[in-house]
Amino acid sequence: MTNNQFFQFEADFVESLRCIPMQVRIKLDTCGVKLKLSHWHQFDQQERQALVSLPCSTETEAQKYREFLQNLVQEKSGAPAGELPLDPHPAWLDQTSIPQDLQTKLAESNLNITIEQWSKLTPVQRFALIKLSRPSHENKNFLPALKEFQLI
Repeated sequence: MTNNQFFQFEADFVESLRCIPMQVRIKLDTCGVKLKLSHWHQFDQQERQALVSLPCSTETEAQKYREFLQNLVQEKSGAPAGELPLDPHPAWLDQTSIPQDLQTKLAESNLNITIEQWSKLTPVQRFALIKLSRPSHENKNFLPALKEFQLI
């Protein structure tokens, strides 16, 4: 997660950071903060860039990231952001098992990926596919992500 590169499928909004990019979303799940898009829109460009750049890989980094983010949300909105339960074994770190929602989404498109392909993806790529395959998510970037990751 130290790689601060954006995905090509996010290109339509990365310049302005008008949406929360995947590399920030994985940090949110890692530090346990439920950031709403309305919160994100209250941040200025420098604050958004800080959330992109700040590390969040270790437990200490995640705690500092969480504190920075919660202070920012509190300052802008008057109340802290919601909290997410921390998963001690997040699916995106498991190279040996493709999550069921992702398998279902692939099957709906008559596609398949192998464990070997899954294991070669970076954690943030696996995270993106997991998020883009959730039934509740707008999935317009699912196929572009698969293409970008050279899975189809």
